[in-house]
Amino acid sequence: MRSTISVEVAAPAELVFRLAHDVERWPRLLPHYVRARALERGPDGSLVAEMVARRELVRVLGLGLPVAWRARAWNEADWLRLRFVHLGGATKGMDVTWRIEPIASGCRVSIDHEFRPRMPGWGWFIDRAFTRPIASRTLGTFKAIAEALAPDESGSLKSANLDP
Repeated sequence: MRSTISVEVAAPAELVFRLAHDVERWPRLLPHYVRARALERGPDGSLVAEMVARRELVRVLGLGLPVAWRARAWNEADWLRLRFVHLGGATKGMDVTWRIEPIASGCRVSIDHEFRPRMPGWGWFIDRAFTRPIASRTLGTFKAIAEALAPDESGSLKSANLDP
């Protein structure tokens, strides 16, 4: 099973990469991430992390289902990519690639998920019930942060423009 979600962000690709590349910082930036704890650091700069995010169930009540997994994460800075291979949890074996590509209006961020579970139909269920909802919220939050921090046409930060 392969799925892709993407969003266009009105901010420079390099800014989005700088915001997203440090997965240990995600719980401070993303309200739905509960934990991203380093378990092991590789000599190549990779990180094995325990990740826990909430899959929102009832937004108005703030109810969500905790979803946990372990992943090896690394960055390909020259290509503005983030890479993850899930090592544990229901998504064990999932290969995830974030591609951050410059476009005229800023950048496009795409997340590709490749998952070949042993049980037929499991990949589709995991993708629709957990992967897409969590990844979509992650993209939406990074989009909002990046667009708030991105400089406007004059080079000033948009968030500093407080004119009514």
